[in-house]
Parts: sequence; structure tokens; C-alpha cells
Amino acid sequence: MEKIVVIGGGAAGMIAAGTAASRGKHVILLEKNDKLGKKIYITGKGRCNVTNSSDIEELLNHVTTNKNFLYSAFYTFTNDDLIHLLNKYGTSTKVERGNRVFPKSDKSSDVIKALEKYMVSHDVDIRLNTEAREILIKDKEIMGVKLSDEKIIDCDKIIIATGGMSYPTTGSTGDGYKFARKIDHNISPLKPALVPLEIEEEWIKQLQGLSLKNVSLTTFYKNREIHTEFGEMIFTHFGISGPIVLSMSSYISDYLNNEKIKAFLNLKPALDEEKLDKRIIRDFEKYSKKQFKNALSDLLPSKLIPIMIQLSGIQEDKYVNQITKNERKRLVDLLLNLPMTITKTRPIKEAIITSGGIDVKDINPSTMESKKMEGLYFTGEVLDVDALTGGYNLQIAFSTGYLAGTSV
Repeated sequence: MEKIVVIGGGAAGMIAAGTAASRGKHVILLEKNDKLGKKIYITGKGRCNVTNSSDIEELLNHVTTNKNFLYSAFYTFTNDDLIHLLNKYGTSTKVERGNRVFPKSDKSSDVIKALEKYMVSHDVDIRLNTEAREILIKDKEIMGVKLSDEKIIDCDKIIIATGGMSYPTTGSTGDGYKFARKIDHNISPLKPALVPLEIEEEWIKQLQGLSLKNVSLTTFYKNREIHTEFGEMIFTHFGISGPIVLSMSSYISDYLNNEKIKAFLNLKPALDEEKLDKRIIRDFEKYSKKQFKNALSDLLPSKLIPIMIQLSGIQEDKYVNQITKNERKRLVDLLLNLPMTITKTRPIKEAIITSGGIDVKDINPSTMESKKMEGLYFTGEVLDVDALTGGYNLQIAFSTGYLAGTSV
């Protein structure tokens, strides 16, 4: 019986191990943590947005790096296949806004339990607290894996599912890149993706904790528009975060090399300039005998009012009935185009995923096998593939892991 070693007990590793074992292989899963799926456990704030129920082409459209590489994987093991597998092993799912799929229990641990049941039902030898240190090769053939305690596990093939560099406390510390470099694999530059952004302006700190819904964020590089995102965001002590910011980070990271990016936040995207002006006129009529600082509560969250007054250049104690048309125009423009300067992303350890990784040109997209070493397979985040938020990145892990499991 062929012996397979899977290195890494995350999403890609667990499904690869279970799938390989279901085909009659003797599979050993090595996980250096004391439990499986540590990164799955924290995804979606502990709820685990396990996939997205959109059609496959729509899934691929949300892949930002090397989407063509994923065609075979996504069509071999689809989002429907994943949902069926989770259901079969005891985890019911539900679909929420944006076609995001979650466990019905809202517990990421239930996803891990289902994947563990999948492996156990096919007799995978799961070894926790076991760290792979080196891949052993002789005469261009896989011989085995040396562990951190110097013990050696002989095997015929290896699947590497070690994750990237984000959230290193979950065990994603770049081990897979080290293994790949030994076999002369090219590694695309590693960068944070789906990560909060740092803002230059000092006033941002006063807004820490303020969450906004139904706003749009547009970024520019040297007066050329890069991208626009609509939805929710939050201000932090260093800048901005939240769904639209995390997605935006994937579009602008390449521009942030020694450059700053201009961003404009539209606080009222449902209104054009004329409609917003009329709305403000109505508010000003309502509060005509009040000072400017006391006339914005219908329009803005209280935390944002002092900042908007400061940036508008309108005196806070000026009575509303004394505000000029030009001053009102400045306020309208500010509400539609609140300017910010993005200086950089937060560190990779704070990113949801890693952008960059093992060059997909070195990997067979139909099998996930290395083109440089027969019997060696790479799956999941260790590869140079990444996508936007919404369950797409976990689907990448599951699809590539399954494909490796069917190919070993």
C-alpha cells in the first residue's frame, strides 16, 4: 500500500488526507499544533465563512491572483461538493448575504469536526504536536520526512499544506516555502492580502471604533482610479479596516511600494451632489437657529461630526442660517469625497491571507503535483493564489487539497 504524508492539518491538508485515504492509500497527517484547523477556528470571527454558493465562474472572478490555475481544482471539487461533504459528516450549512456559506450552528469548530470525521472514517493516521523539519530526497525521488525530533517517516509521496505567513500563531510560519526552495521552486514575493490599511492623517485616531455601513471607498494612484468598494468599514487607531478595506488591500498592494495611495470615502453613495445638497438644505432649515456643530446629527454619526467640521473649514459656532452657499458646497464635497492617504498595509502577521507563494508555473494545475519533483504536491495558501473575502480563499484550499488527494 502506498504511503502518503500530508504536512499541515488545516483546510487543505485535512481534505487532502481524507481524500487520499478514501482511495485506499495509507495516509499520515502531520500537524505541529496540538489541534487541527487552528486557522479555520478563527475565520469569520469564529463562524467560518466556509465557501460561497455562487456559480464556479463567479467564484473564479473573485480570485485576484492566478485564477486560470484554479479551473481544474474548482471544477473537480466544487462548492456544492464541499457543502455535501460537510453535511454528510454532520455539519449543516446556511447561505447568508453575498452568497456566503456558514455552518448553521455559527461555530467554526463544527467545520473542523466534519473534516476530522472525514479523515477518521478513512483511517487517516493523525499525528498532532508533530513538526516536519525536512523533506528527504534521494536520486530525485521522495524518500520521507524528517521530524523536529530527528525521527524519520518513510513515504512514497508528500502533500504540503502548510499555509502561508499570515496569523503565525496558528502555525503558518512559512515552512512550505522552505521545503519548496530546497527543490528549486520559485517563490513569488510574499505580501499581506485582505489586510487593514494605515492612514497618514492624524484625525483618523479620533474615529477609532467607529463603524460605517453602506459607504464606498475609491482609491487613486497618480490621479488614476484603481478600484472602488461598497459596503462596511471601521476606523482603527492606525487607519481603516472592515470588509471593503480588506478587499481593497488586494487591489492596491502592488501600488504601495514606496508610494502613497489617495483614497476618498463617500459617506452618502446613494445620493448625487444635487440630491445631497437638497438634503442638507432641509436639515439646515430644520436647525436654522442652531450652531453648525449642532446641526449635523441627522446626517452623521456623532463621532464623525467634529472631524467633518474641522475639515470643512466652517466655524463650528456659526449659526446655520449664516452658512454660505460655497460653504455648503464644501460640506457636500467632503461628504462625497472624504480624503485619506494610505501609507501602507498592516504587517503580514495581521493579514487574513498571504499573497504570493510557490510559483504556479512550477505546479501541474490538473494534479497539484510539482513539475520539479515527482511525488511532491502543494495545496492551499502556500501556492501563489489568493482571492477576495467571501469564502473564496477557503474554497481554494478545499479544491486544491481535494485535487491533490485524488492525484497522489
